[in-house]
Amino acid sequence: MKILIVEDEAVIARRLERLTRELLASRLERLDHARRLWEARAALSSVPYDIVLLDLNLYGQDGFSLLGSAVAGSFDTIVVSAYGERALEGFDHGVVDFVAKPVNRERLGRAFERILERRGSRSRLAIRKRAQVHWVEIDTIVFLQGAGDYVEVHTAEGETYLHDQGLRRLEALLPLVFLRIHRSYIVDLRRAARLRSEPGSRYFLVLDDDRELPVGRSRVDAVRRRLLEV
Repeated sequence: MKILIVEDEAVIARRLERLTRELLASRLERLDHARRLWEARAALSSVPYDIVLLDLNLYGQDGFSLLGSAVAGSFDTIVVSAYGERALEGFDHGVVDFVAKPVNRERLGRAFERILERRGSRSRLAIRKRAQVHWVEIDTIVFLQGAGDYVEVHTAEGETYLHDQGLRRLEALLPLVFLRIHRSYIVDLRRAARLRSEPGSRYFLVLDDDRELPVGRSRVDAVRRRLLEV
């Protein structure tokens, strides 16, 4: 797992680093530390972290503002703070757990266990909408479409949500039944009806609701193989 600690106090950061290494052991793949919000934003834009340990007072700046500018679906957040009265506010931001300072090893361990359990059975995608986190059941997602700096998430209910994370990272979060069929499209193959071709080597995936999505030429063979498996 890739972990980012966002904490401005060196002593607390070192304790969190030590406890994280002890608690996650061989599961830990990468551990980074950011002292300021701009450092954390830069790190999150370049590394697909699994967990962020977030302080709420970073040189006088509100740690929750980091979650307002970063995608909630790409990582799980554990707030580590002395401001216990803000715990309920944290859940409006999609925070998984709130660990009070001074940090207790057992309490932090339970927070990690909660996330490991969630990730072992991930069934929802977090999407930020009007400063709130909304959970979309993955089984309701039909396809995802790249839209500039965002991704449109289209559901079976006809809803469309904007996700501020790239297709590449969302592809890594989704179950294997989702396939990248085009540089701009990822689709749940359980929603596919057939593959259709047109003159000029143009291909389209016809969905079970008759919508058609383009298939990249380099991905046609992979789509054919996977359709046989579904």
